[in-house]
Amino acid sequence: MRTLTIAAVQTTPVPYDPEATWERFSDRVRAVRDTFPHVQLVVVPELFLAAEAPLLQARPDWARQNAVTVPGPLTDRICALARETGLWLVPGTLYEQNPGGDPYNTALAISPAGEIAARYRKVFPWQPYEQTTPGSEFVVFDLPGIGRAGLAICYDGSFPETARQLAWLGAEVIIQPTLTTTRDREMELVCARANAWTNQVYVVNLNAADPAGVGASTIVDPEGIVRQQAGPGEEALVDVLDLDAVTRVRTHGSAGLNRPWAQLARHGQDIHLPMYGSTFQPAPAPLPPAR
Repeated sequence: MRTLTIAAVQTTPVPYDPEATWERFSDRVRAVRDTFPHVQLVVVPELFLAAEAPLLQARPDWARQNAVTVPGPLTDRICALARETGLWLVPGTLYEQNPGGDPYNTALAISPAGEIAARYRKVFPWQPYEQTTPGSEFVVFDLPGIGRAGLAICYDGSFPETARQLAWLGAEVIIQPTLTTTRDREMELVCARANAWTNQVYVVNLNAADPAGVGASTIVDPEGIVRQQAGPGEEALVDVLDLDAVTRVRTHGSAGLNRPWAQLARHGQDIHLPMYGSTFQPAPAPLPPAR
């Protein structure tokens, strides 16, 4: 059985205080390791280490002022913490310097060896409110001996292209740090379930706790069933994700019925997609062949 044990820590930064927020982050990570020694990966919300403030307290210059280089001193600290704890870390997102304009909103995956395993720049910033430069590609990374994960950030989940592309690249779980302070959180939860079901992947959508966000973090399985959902306050969602369930669902169907990946593999190249100027291309392994 291939399992990934995660801790999705729904928490809050210390607004406009990156050092105090770092201390909170490192304390939470060490507490997870000590309390739940079977956990393999810890994720915190979007822009946590950027020490971003709630929406109506935001400063327009904070993103540029607090943007960092990747790699750089902050990522060195994260990598050292990963080595110390022996954990995979997805430390929310941070503002990454962009010499050509507004910073990127960037998610990282750090291996237990203290290496940057993946860097993903948010493709769909929440415009016009979020003043960051969009990224241009979707990113997956391998957890050796376990499986493959994809990175998404908050509003990315509102675009079906995100989850479809990550699943096409072989992602079995999508890790989605989020910072939602508004009442559209209910729609995001609908999208999390839809993205999981239509792409037969786990979705870990981790929002910030009140007052930084409205909480309601969720973990959804490959059949679109909610495994866990948080309330508004600080919580740690700890779960063991059976990645072999992704293989089972893709092979035998959601609820034993629906096999979208097999159907796309069988007929996708005959479907004209004028929006993309092409047709659907067969997915690379490890997605199953048509049945």
